[in-house]
Amino acid sequence: MIAPARPRVLLVDDEPAITSTLGPFLERAGFEVAVAGDGEEALALHASARPDIVVSDVLMPGVDGRELVRRLREGETWTPVILLTQVDEASERAAALDEGADDYLGKPFLPSELVSRIRAVLRRTMGGRPLSASAQLTSGELVLDRAARRVRVSGAPAELTPKAVALLDYLMAHPGEPHTREHLLSALWGFEFAVTTRAVDHRVAELRRVLGDDAQHPRWIETVQGEGYRFCGEVSSA
Repeated sequence: MIAPARPRVLLVDDEPAITSTLGPFLERAGFEVAVAGDGEEALALHASARPDIVVSDVLMPGVDGRELVRRLREGETWTPVILLTQVDEASERAAALDEGADDYLGKPFLPSELVSRIRAVLRRTMGGRPLSASAQLTSGELVLDRAARRVRVSGAPAELTPKAVALLDYLMAHPGEPHTREHLLSALWGFEFAVTTRAVDHRVAELRRVLGDDAQHPRWIETVQGEGYRFCGEVSSA
């Protein structure tokens, strides 16, 4: 019997101390790993390495992680990308999603957490254009226009705060995946803007109220006991 091919990861970072330790860890976790020292090298290597996913640092000289994502998407290349960002740089994370990254992980992080994020991204993006690269996300009567940051339910506009729209965007782009409050807080607020996870709960409550979603019988946002929240509806892109 032929063993299944291992998923291929293109790891991009300008610090050899990181790639020399993280690369072997990913290989032990079951991935094939190619390494690039910056975004320019990653773009050149992408065609030959044919990765299933790219994991890239954001802050690099020359072509940084955000520019790498931008160039891949401009070239109609939909290889999923996880960006590694500084925990306190909320603006970097927001820009990363807007430009087509599929996920991001704040530094410092546990290598095992990165492995979990890689596997989750691969599960939802294998075989097609990822939801994170779509201009519009739809789940039943719920429609999110990602470019305009507008939400409609049954054709009527839903008046939401910008942070609630950002949270809805993130959850809809990662359907079926549970996210802890801490992860959502770090990803969308940045620890410099909120000191407790209650900020996440307040925005979830806002979404449920405005969208008419019942917490006991959710169509869209489900509470996962002991973990956090996940988008439980089926999501399609346009």
